[in-house]
Order: sequence, then C-alpha cells, then structure tokens
Amino acid sequence: MGEVGDYSGLMAHDERSPADVAPAGGPAVGPDGTGHRTFMHVLVNTAVANVVTSYLWFGLTFWVYLETRSVLATGVIGGAYMLLVAFFGLLFGVLVDRYRKRTVMIGSTVFTVLCFAAAWAMFLLVPEPSLLDLSRGWFWLLAGIVLIGAVVEQLRNIALSTTVTLFVVPDRRANANGLVGTVQGLAFMVTSVFSGLSIGFLGMGGTIVIALASCTLVLAHLLVLRIPEPRIARATQRESFAELRAGIIAVCMTAGLFALILFTTLNNLTGGVFMALMDPYGLTLFPVEIWGLVLGITATGFLIGGGMVARFGLGKNPIRTLLILVACTGVLGATFTLREWWWLFAAGIWIFMMLLPAIEAAEQTVIQKVVPYAIQGRVFGFAMTFEAAAAPITAFLIAPLAEFWIIPYMDSDDGRQTWGWLLGAGEARGIALVFLVSGLASIGLAVAALCSRSYRLLSKTYAQAPENAPPASGAVEGG
Repeated sequence: MGEVGDYSGLMAHDERSPADVAPAGGPAVGPDGTGHRTFMHVLVNTAVANVVTSYLWFGLTFWVYLETRSVLATGVIGGAYMLLVAFFGLLFGVLVDRYRKRTVMIGSTVFTVLCFAAAWAMFLLVPEPSLLDLSRGWFWLLAGIVLIGAVVEQLRNIALSTTVTLFVVPDRRANANGLVGTVQGLAFMVTSVFSGLSIGFLGMGGTIVIALASCTLVLAHLLVLRIPEPRIARATQRESFAELRAGIIAVCMTAGLFALILFTTLNNLTGGVFMALMDPYGLTLFPVEIWGLVLGITATGFLIGGGMVARFGLGKNPIRTLLILVACTGVLGATFTLREWWWLFAAGIWIFMMLLPAIEAAEQTVIQKVVPYAIQGRVFGFAMTFEAAAAPITAFLIAPLAEFWIIPYMDSDDGRQTWGWLLGAGEARGIALVFLVSGLASIGLAVAALCSRSYRLLSKTYAQAPENAPPASGAVEGG
C-alpha cells in the first residue's frame, strides 16, 4: 500500500475527472448558509428514515422471539440482514458516486416503501399462525421482504457520509460526524422504545402500518428537498466492474487504510455476538414493553457520546481514539453480564452506546480526509461490505451454538459448578459466557492493533494528508 498520492489512474476507471466530480475549493455553502441548512435537512431526513426501518426491524425481532422463543431465529434474521448489507455495500457505494445524492436517496426510499407495502399485504392475506411457523416459507418470506427494504435504506447512510465532505469544512468534519452520531443515537432511542411498545400493544400488523405511513412521509419531504451538488459526468460506456474495482484500488492506494477496515471487520466479529444475543438476554430480564424502554433510556448514551464528539472532536489522531475505545467496549462486553442483575446489564449498554458514536465517527473522519470526494462513496461502500460481512458470520455461528450447546451446558450441573464462581446463577448464564469470551477477544484485538505497523502507517498518512476540499459553491448545480 502506498502513500496518499496521485489518483488520476483511478479516476480513469470511470472516465470522470476530479473537476467534474469534486472541483477544488471551499464547501458547497452559499453566503446565506443554505449549505448548512441543506445538510441539516438531509441529516434529519436520513435519521427519520433510519428510525422507520429500524422500528420495523426491531419490531420483527421482538415479535419473533416472543412468539417462538427461538434464539436461532433471531440470530438468522440479524445475520441475514448484515450479510445482505455486506453483499450490496460496494454496489451501493458505486451508485452514490455515479448519481446525485438526492436521486439515490429518493430511489432507496421508494423501494423501501414498496417493500413495507408488500409486507403489509402479506400480513393481511396470510394467517398469523402460518407466519410464525418457522418450518414453512411464509415467515421467511415476510422477514426477507422487511429485510430487503431495510437493507436498501443503507444507501442513504453512505450518501449522508459523503454529504459531510460536500457541505462541511475539513477541520469541522469530525464534529459533524459526531453530530451524525448524536442524531442516530436519538433515532435508536426512539426506535427501541416505540418498537417495544408497538409490539406489546399493537402487534406486528399495527407496527407494519405505522412503518409504512412514516416512510411515505419521509419520501414526501425528500421530494421537495433540493440538494446542491457538483455536475457528474458519466462514462459513455457502462463500466460497472471497473467502478467496483475502483473502491478496492482507492483503499489500497492509501497506506494503512485497508488495515483499519480489516480491524473494524474483525471487531465486528464480536459485534455479531451482540446482534444475536443481546435481545434474547434483555427479553429474559424484562417484558418486551420494558425492554424497549430500557433500550430507549440507554440510547441516551448515543446522545452524550455523539454530543461530546460534536463538541470536542476526536483528537489529533482519530485512529488511536478508535482503538482505545474498542478496548473499552471489550471490557464492557466481558463484564456487563457477569451477574444477572438488570442494572448491571443496563449500565453496560448505556456506556457501550456512549462509546459507539466516537468509534463510528473516527473511521468516517479518516476516510473523508485521506480519500478524494469523487470516490468516497465506493470506499465507504467497500468498508461497509467488509465490516458488515463479519457480524453475520458470528451471528450464524453463535446463535445455534448458544441454543443447542452453550445454554444447555450452562444449565447443567457441570456448567454451573465450573463457571458459577465467575458468572453466578441465573437463567441466561450461557449467553453471559459468550459475552465474556467475545469481550476478551475485543480487548486482545485492540491491543494488538495499537502495537502494529499498520497503525503507525495510517497515523502518519492521516497526519500528512492534505485537506480533502469539497466542491466549490461556484461549481454546484441544483439537484
């Protein structure tokens, strides 16, 4: 991997010059502050879209577990979601680079609305007992429709990351990424509360209706929103495979960037444990309505963490900040289920969520500085592909292992005698053992990364990289 340097060969892959896509100059902010207002509109619209899709996705997970008590089913659903995100990540990045951000956002929202409408029609036509029979295809078809609608919405998150470069001056991007984390934390808080209450009082049918109506309102706002963007000159010939390669080439041209993505990917292996087991553990301790409230209250950690990043930034070296915080999340994962105490679990989730915005913002800030704006969509998509691929691997492995081996083992006399001194007694000690092991793995991974040559290389690359100027306001057209 080389230093940050000449990207002209990469630009030739899609026959677009940097001037066409990202002319040098200041951020695309007019003298009246229209750029800032536009960014805030895009941020809030995307946050609401995330709320809607997550609301339905959380509701589906809660509904399935409460009706079937199957850890395997929830693990497969979560793992399949991340697997599809991984499969389409780089393609999503290409779409963000090739088309105007507003066009991409509208297209993804329309597709999501259609998927949620199909899910509602299916819920009306198929009896609920048939939908909950895991041995039949109806349940998996319903889950697949909701899943695909939620996955396509991820296009908006890639587009949002590139609009930070488009509208925010370089020395404030870490703060803007923190603001994104704050809004996403608020979205998560609202989502978890509403999903738990919705499933508890309205059931799955009512939850689908609310998601469909809300997503339609998001689309209506997006249709009247204008996003000023630079002109995009497309190649005369279709070069999809060349553009897919461009995301990989861009990563390899920046010293240490692939190592950062690889580290995040490996860390997401432990994230798959949370995906597969956090809801089953929480629903063991709390009724579904209370569990949704617990997630909502602990999501205030997102607001605090994102607010701190928005106020103070990430320091001179965001890579070091990221690795230190990952080690801290490992400590939390290893300790917050050592005893079956609701307050210990809730406090651990709250602190964990407080650290997440800085971890996410650190990677985004590095990419926004060391990668040209013209190809950031593909690089963000490449990172999404790699990082999202890790979590489902763990989820698919851990869910059946936990259900058929670890949980029965910890419920046996041998398991209680061997691990009781460390994990105490309770109904979910098997899940606690998995959290302990995954937390220790995160700590070891972060320490190893801090001692690596790739960490030193990327830190040097980040420090020496020129500020990545977004498009000049004079080069911006209405979109």
